[in-house]
Amino acid sequence: MNTPVSPSGPEYADGSPVRLGALVPLTRPGWVAAGRHLLAGLDLAVREVNDAGGIDGRPLELLVRDTAASPERAAAAVDELAGLGVAAVAGEYHSVVARAAAARADALGVPFLCSSAVLDALTEEPTEWVARLAPAQSHGWRIYADFLLGAGHSRIAVATQPSVYWATGTRVLRDHLAPRGGTVVELDTNALTPEALCDALVDHGATALLLLVGHPEPAVPIVRAVRGDRRLAETMIGAPAGQPEFAEWAALLGEDGAGIPFLRYLPEHLGPLGERVGKELREQLGEAPSFVAFEGWDTVAVLAAVLRSHGADRAAIAESWPRVAVEGTRGPIRFSRPPGIGVWQWAWAPVQVVDRDPAEPDRFRILHAK
Repeated sequence: MNTPVSPSGPEYADGSPVRLGALVPLTRPGWVAAGRHLLAGLDLAVREVNDAGGIDGRPLELLVRDTAASPERAAAAVDELAGLGVAAVAGEYHSVVARAAAARADALGVPFLCSSAVLDALTEEPTEWVARLAPAQSHGWRIYADFLLGAGHSRIAVATQPSVYWATGTRVLRDHLAPRGGTVVELDTNALTPEALCDALVDHGATALLLLVGHPEPAVPIVRAVRGDRRLAETMIGAPAGQPEFAEWAALLGEDGAGIPFLRYLPEHLGPLGERVGKELREQLGEAPSFVAFEGWDTVAVLAAVLRSHGADRAAIAESWPRVAVEGTRGPIRFSRPPGIGVWQWAWAPVQVVDRDPAEPDRFRILHAK
């Protein structure tokens, strides 16, 4: 899908737009709901920039490319967008896809502001070309591990699929829990049916099962199997990667999808800017905006501020990351280089552990915040 988002707003004296590339998963096997929310945030912010006069009188234009969760497709899109003269590339939700995009952007000398992917090693080597809004996986998942311990869970099982993202998440959990008396056992969903996985949970005596798997398959069948197994009535299901955030989860699982804690990157209370943007996003999406939609809006807010202050030159944009100071929907955004992170990083976006309220599955409960 190649979708230019047309500029809106006043008539511009200079007809040449400032172009931004946007990488978004809009078709399967990508997480389409996440892609739709990410694009809604990007699109809304672009329209607001243009309604306010654009970038020094030039309209901002978004060139959208569907990654469909494919690293190869994302890398090819960065090549194409670079050839089309974009000032920067933004977006992406899937970590392995964002990693491919970041590598290509670094190689081509194109600034890349990653909206939503969390893999710590977004690039193999430190780079000046890449910045990121989402908190690194190690940061968010350690907070989730602390939540598990605080809730009395030290015997943890993880249902996994082969992926650097899931493997890294498992390692973060194990490294954080082991010194605190916790154990983590891995259950390979490629080798176990949902019913066999339930048997393994009983055998291991795990009190919590974390879904480190794709959505809707195999996450939804696993939830149904565990919820339907009387032996596991007291077993907590968790989803640190955020599968229950989107309306599709509730539509597929109903009450079975409630009470499953996950990570999301929102403050406990939005400020006036966040409230206003949230209202606009709700109208645009026809449903409550996820944290991913706010990440999209914040991405364009950062890039618009950089473009206004440093122009559309790619090198100038990359050099500006450490000087960014932007009021985002979820708080003030600045970039730094935390230890072990090779890109310019907002350290950190607010982190919550939340779940859908079993008494009212459309309502979220904040269980833990950092």
